[in-house]
Amino acid sequence: MTQIKQKNTLALLCGPYLYLIKMILLGLALLSASRIGLVLWQSERVLAVADVGQIFLQGVRADLILLCLLAALPVLLALPLAQPRWQNVWFKATYLWSLLALVAVVFLELSTPAFLQQYDIRPNRLYIEYLKYPKEVFSTLWQGFRSVLIAGVAATLAVGYGLSRLLKTAPDVQNIGSLKARLLLWPLMVLLVFAGIRSTTDHRPANPAFFAITSDAMVNSLVINSGYSVLYALYSLRHEERSTDLYGTLDSKTMLELSRNWPWLQKYSFPNPELPTLHWQQAAVQRPKPKNIVIILQESLGATFVQSLGGAAVTPELEKLKADGIWFDNLYATGTRSVRGIEAVVSGFMPTPAQSVVKLSNSQRGFSTLASVLQQQGYQTQFIYGGEAHFDNMRSFFTGNGFHQIVDLPQIKHPVLVGSWGASDEDLFNTAHQQLTQLHQQDQPFFSLIFTSSNHEPFEFPDGRISLYQEPKATAYNAVKYADWAMGQFIAKAKQSPYWQDTVFLIVADHDNRVYGSNLVPVEKFRIPGLILGADLEPRHITPLASQIDLAPTLLSLAGVSACHPMLGRDFVADPSSPGRALLQFENLFALMTEQQLTILKPDGSAVAANYDQTSRTLNLSTQPVSPAAQQQALAQVQLPSFLYREQRYPGNARCEAVGATASRVTAK
Repeated sequence: MTQIKQKNTLALLCGPYLYLIKMILLGLALLSASRIGLVLWQSERVLAVADVGQIFLQGVRADLILLCLLAALPVLLALPLAQPRWQNVWFKATYLWSLLALVAVVFLELSTPAFLQQYDIRPNRLYIEYLKYPKEVFSTLWQGFRSVLIAGVAATLAVGYGLSRLLKTAPDVQNIGSLKARLLLWPLMVLLVFAGIRSTTDHRPANPAFFAITSDAMVNSLVINSGYSVLYALYSLRHEERSTDLYGTLDSKTMLELSRNWPWLQKYSFPNPELPTLHWQQAAVQRPKPKNIVIILQESLGATFVQSLGGAAVTPELEKLKADGIWFDNLYATGTRSVRGIEAVVSGFMPTPAQSVVKLSNSQRGFSTLASVLQQQGYQTQFIYGGEAHFDNMRSFFTGNGFHQIVDLPQIKHPVLVGSWGASDEDLFNTAHQQLTQLHQQDQPFFSLIFTSSNHEPFEFPDGRISLYQEPKATAYNAVKYADWAMGQFIAKAKQSPYWQDTVFLIVADHDNRVYGSNLVPVEKFRIPGLILGADLEPRHITPLASQIDLAPTLLSLAGVSACHPMLGRDFVADPSSPGRALLQFENLFALMTEQQLTILKPDGSAVAANYDQTSRTLNLSTQPVSPAAQQQALAQVQLPSFLYREQRYPGNARCEAVGATASRVTAK
């Protein structure tokens, strides 16, 4: 009698979701067991960088995301389909759905060790791409991994059989419940599943970068599960548009010739056709030892807020510092999002109509960044951010591409203010000063990327720091003025610190604030400030047109770092006077800007020429057709990065043997 009551209670509580709830509980047990096994197997690497407790705690969150995703469709369909007259059909269908989902989860987890051993990460995009070639893949598995393949399939079948027994429930427990019970239970289940999938109350739902809790990409992949990793890779693939699908096509030879046909690239040799942009850059400044490099990437600090660039007078500290450094008069961002700015400044990568490589799956490891280049030169590398570094997939991208250390909100001690986007900029800069001081004491060169956030809606910053530019307090202009004040305080402190003498600083915006305007491409909203500071730098203005992708090569040269890399940006130290260019990606439009002339590519394959008047900030479209040469030149600039990304030819681990300013041999490890 007691057992019958317990069964009835279980049926009442679970209603039509009986098998889905059992699937989630069994899934949590299976995925946790798999994670335990993987952590024990990789214990040496795990213990070197991670808190094991955090791996398992965060792992449960990742597992709930996957299992709630698998339960979402039947939960949504339960209200219209889980009816008394279809009770048997409903329970059979949800039983089969749950069993197949668990078997798929088991198969992916069982295939993980072999994949991990081969690629040093859980199954991801590569796992999916191999499915395009079943004959070749199966042949490879059968010839080289036959025993593993047979054991994996056998284990999947055995575990699947066991799951079918565990999942199965006696018919007398299967109870749809009354209409009232179903109406009350359904919204609760939908809410719980939605909360499980989102896994956070932050601005955006959790993603794999949310679980990147260490500096080791492989260990970070252990935190999540293989099912989630593969599903996220599938999701990401939908956003990886090929520029050739939008704007037209050039053959590879023409594309490479045109994309490398700039004056500052003529002195370089590109000896490896498999890595067509890889070259040796000889630093134009010779130093006894290389300088440290610090980049201050300012959130949304466009020309809109810089008086000398035609904007409002809300950056007095930046304006004062201009007299001490190298100032860019005509610097343009590549896009309108932070990840686009990171992509350009940190990787020197040109924009495409796809998402930034910071978020795309094929660039999460082995992709070239300043950190990966400097890492090979013996630099310590770090990212410092006032918010949570998993936002916009930054943590995952950085830890997989050369950054040793991530310092974000949890490491900021006693913050003055923590707003919607994290600690205030003064807290960020106080932490950065402490970090740079510690790094300098290690007598090893370092690269630090400092990313601000106070100038972001809802524009929260501490009281009493600045005289407000306007009322009310929470406006972009006031937030920029505060951010400028905090940056000025940091630079003043840095100048009195030991690391100042050995460091090159770049202050630059990721993009301007909200992009708007009637111009086809709002060129005026792409203009940004850029300033390079250092103890021994001769102050000057760089007047030619410049792009964010030019900053990394220029910094390497000023720091005295000769290096091998695939970045095609311009070293303004070696070539300060040639006419420049800028690359602008605005939604699905791409523009190649040369001085004030633009060639704008449209997604229908057509192009339009335009002239930009910087004084009036107007874009005047030409009535004359774009010449084929101009259209091809623009097309080459947007097709090249798509090609480099898609074919994985932008390596972060390449080596060159230098001969003067060229490379005699190039290898990619």
